[in-house]
This record gives sequence, structure tokens and C-alpha cells, in this order.
Amino acid sequence: MSVKIRLQRHGKKGKPFYWIVAADARSKRDGKFLEKLGIYNPNTNPATIELDVDGSVKWLQNGAQPTETAKRLLSYKGAMLKNHLAGGVRKGALTEEQAEAKFNAWVEEKASKIASKEGDLSKAAEAAKAEALKAEQAVNEARIAAAQPEPVVADAEDAPAEATEAAADSEE
Repeated sequence: MSVKIRLQRHGKKGKPFYWIVAADARSKRDGKFLEKLGIYNPNTNPATIELDVDGSVKWLQNGAQPTETAKRLLSYKGAMLKNHLAGGVRKGALTEEQAEAKFNAWVEEKASKIASKEGDLSKAAEAAKAEALKAEQAVNEARIAAAQPEPVVADAEDAPAEATEAAADSEE
């Protein structure tokens, strides 16, 4: 029996939500699976990925083949790296402590990258919100200016004209 690590689609139309599962390669996409390894929600920004790294490594060591998308997700969360380091430990190239230290350093670096991306996204959202507020204020000021009645200019224009006529009459 060949085992695949793949995505199982859930959610509703237009709002996909996936389970990352280890399943027999012959079973249906959304059918029977051997073990649920995590979840993947591409609807959020950044995408939400929760993964049982140790369970995934166990399946990879037992010969499970990930699909392309599942492989990217496993790599993103560090399961592929941990599997690689475990192979080095089995061969004697690394000790268990060295492998764990390398994995933890990688996880911390990845977490800092994700935090900086979330910070950039929040700054961009705040900037867009401020820009929208400025545009809305400009539109409101234009509406207020258009709604106010203009001062009676006709009376002001008539007064100097009458004064000019009176001055012209007095000169005659």
C-alpha cells in the first residue's frame, strides 16, 4: 500500500479549507484517510497552517510521498528539514542535540520572518485606512461647501453701480 501526504478539501464554495492527511494513494480525494496531520486555510493573509511536525516526519520516514502542494506546506513548517536532519542522525553525521539545535534555530528565524510580514501587512492596512479617511474628509468638505448658499452678490454689485450713476449725474 502506497501512502500519500495530501490535502483533503473542506469548506464551502469559494472558501476552501484543507486538512493535511496521510492517506492511501488509491482512496478518493475527500475519502478515507489514515491520519490527520494538520490544517491549511488559504483564506487568511498570511495563510494559516497548523501541522503536527513529528507525525509528518514519522510518515515521511515510513515512506509516505507528499504531493507537490503538501511538500511545499511541509517544507514551510519545517517537517522536510526535520526529516533531513533525522536522516543525518541515523547516518551518524550529526548528534541528536545538534540536529535539534539546527531545527530550533531555523524555526526561530522563520517565526521572525513571519512576524515581520504580518507587521508589514498591518502597516499597509493602516496606511490604506488613513488614505481612505483623508479622501472621505475631502469629499465631505466639498459637499459642505456646495451645500452652503452663496452670499447675495447681486446687492453688492448694484450698490457700486448706483454710486457710479449718482457720480455721473452730479458731474452733468
